Amino acid sequence: MNNIVVLPMVIPLLAGVILIFLRSFVKVQRVLSLLAVIATGVVSISILNAIQSEGILRLDFGGWLPPYGILFVADSFSVLLVLTTAIVSTIILLYAFSTIGATRENMYFYSFVLFLIGGVNGSFLTGDLFNLFVCFEVMLLASYVLITLGGRKVQLVESIKYVVINVLSSWFFLLGIAYLYGSVGTLNMAHLSERIAEVGQGPLLTTISLIFLIVFSLKSGLLLYFWLPGSYSAPPTAIAALFGALLTKVGIYAMFRTFTLIFYHEPSITHTLIGVMAALTMIGGSIGAIAYKDVRQIVTYNVVITIGFILVGLAVSTEVAIMGSIYYLVHDMIIKALLFLLAGTMIYLTGTSRIEEMSGLIRNYPALGWLFFLTTLSLAGIPPLSGFIGKLYVGQGAVEAGSYTLLAIAFLSSMFVLYSLLQIFMNAFWGETIISEDEETPLQNRLLLPCVVLGIGTIALGIGAESIAAYVSDAATTLMNPQIYIDAVMNGNR
Repeated sequence: MNNIVVLPMVIPLLAGVILIFLRSFVKVQRVLSLLAVIATGVVSISILNAIQSEGILRLDFGGWLPPYGILFVADSFSVLLVLTTAIVSTIILLYAFSTIGATRENMYFYSFVLFLIGGVNGSFLTGDLFNLFVCFEVMLLASYVLITLGGRKVQLVESIKYVVINVLSSWFFLLGIAYLYGSVGTLNMAHLSERIAEVGQGPLLTTISLIFLIVFSLKSGLLLYFWLPGSYSAPPTAIAALFGALLTKVGIYAMFRTFTLIFYHEPSITHTLIGVMAALTMIGGSIGAIAYKDVRQIVTYNVVITIGFILVGLAVSTEVAIMGSIYYLVHDMIIKALLFLLAGTMIYLTGTSRIEEMSGLIRNYPALGWLFFLTTLSLAGIPPLSGFIGKLYVGQGAVEAGSYTLLAIAFLSSMFVLYSLLQIFMNAFWGETIISEDEETPLQNRLLLPCVVLGIGTIALGIGAESIAAYVSDAATTLMNPQIYIDAVMNGNR
């Protein structure tokens, strides 16, 4: 049964390899890539249900028992994110079928999307720090190709910064792994937790933990986000939506896993620093979101704000706050994909990304306008949409911990999110239309339908939050009680 744990990584990677040999058959590539991602989602649901009945699942590669071999560990936190990845990727692929263009499709676009998804899922499921590095690199190598695919000048310019930053962070990652292995003699996450608890998180291990904090901050865009706005606004819409929905979430996941399971013994240093970085990230993102008049830039700075908000839950580190961060993480993967798709569709219809050059779009495209308004409300955390429950729990956790400054900054940043997106709505959708009937570009259903599905998703997740409450609660309990994870890995017989 436990062999199923590896399938969310194997299915997309294997499908991506097969598609390399089907370069000339674009329609076959579309069908197979879609089936691979859907299959990954079905497998994820099966794993999630198995976790509820059997507990955390573990797969030891080659039969090597922990802590000696490579292993995958599936708990509610990791598999919730794997499932959300599959859902979001499926919808983005549907959008890409109509927008990405034959040139990119013939340049192995679908293969590299599947490689990226495989790397993301592997990062969520691995129970070994070096294997986490490997899965990160699989994901990043695919993203390097995707960000440059098509070879437009702006893509090449931004890709240089993106690649250099990620190569630098990968070097720091290897440095941290080497020092950690030299200090405690293992890289198995559960075994690391045991060893560090035994010897104590002294100054050396705390310093090593700060190296990992720098690495994952660069990967996720926590404070060190200067590379993100340009990199996420340069590629085509479908690729930007994949990046905005998935890539930063892997860094956030790694930070939650590392600082709740391994380096949780000196919260006055590590978690306080995470809180300060989260606050500065929200402030910087808020300034950026209201400073620009370009749709792409506003959207990408909203990604930055969200990174800071989610990590407030980790900084506070109460079970309620962690639950809020998990809810918001799932919500944000859906809503950021929708936001990027809507922004890209607006640019496609108007031929510009400047909001002062758009007006009255809601008269020409009413469904698009109201979907954007729905997205704005959800991102701002207006009930009963999906953003509300996460913000509520994060706020409650911050109050319980007495972190009132972080709470104030977090909810002020929500006001900036609302203001920045309403600025787009009022300028681009409201007012007199500047598009005549003769000039109007038809909004095809195949572009609108993926956006509608994601819009329904944010409503369903908000109204039906209770449907995933058991999984979220189990995930938060596991994160807050490392011994549960340790027992499943080190003492489990599965």
